[in-house]
Amino acid sequence: MSGKRLVVVDYGVGNLRSVQKAFERLGHEAAISSDPAEVGRASHLVLPGVGAFADGIAQLRGTGLDEPVLQHLRADRPFLGICLGMQLLFERGHEDGVHEGLGFIPGEVVRFAIHPDLVVPHMGWNTVMPGPAGQAGSLLGSVRPNEYFYFVHSYFAQPANPGVVGLITDYGGPFAAAISVGNCHATQFHPEKSQQAGSRLLEAFATL
Repeated sequence: MSGKRLVVVDYGVGNLRSVQKAFERLGHEAAISSDPAEVGRASHLVLPGVGAFADGIAQLRGTGLDEPVLQHLRADRPFLGICLGMQLLFERGHEDGVHEGLGFIPGEVVRFAIHPDLVVPHMGWNTVMPGPAGQAGSLLGSVRPNEYFYFVHSYFAQPANPGVVGLITDYGGPFAAAISVGNCHATQFHPEKSQQAGSRLLEAFATL
């Protein structure tokens, strides 16, 4: 593999074109692909996604894209998961039953607790703060404290190891807004919808 090949994984779930256009606005070519071989050749891989955990993991496995994604992760090549693409990295999701995820990161994906003052889904702009894995010099370290990012989700990840949490958001209590393990980074928010803060994060990923 020579040169940079940034690939957005097309597994039938998500706003792929908006992610691609966000990279292109920054001057980075990004291919959208559902071809396992092309996904396997990527130097930089983006796994976006919206919708339910069960549908997402079924689509990823049904298209045969789960294995090249896992191979990319195990090889510690630059990876960015977005929203559902972050949740699928975990062992299990608890939406409409219990479903096995990719299992790359130990932990669960659970629903926000029902609370009279809490509207679910968590939708709109919210601030983030650095977590243990968001130290200066890392990809998530490029995010400034109290910057706003755009969220749309009813479920959130609970990593078994709090040390992988790169960014924290509060919505009825603190939760992982982003995680970072080696060259694997993932955000619950949508950087492609988060204006300058999101663009800066995508730029940092594309130039890893």
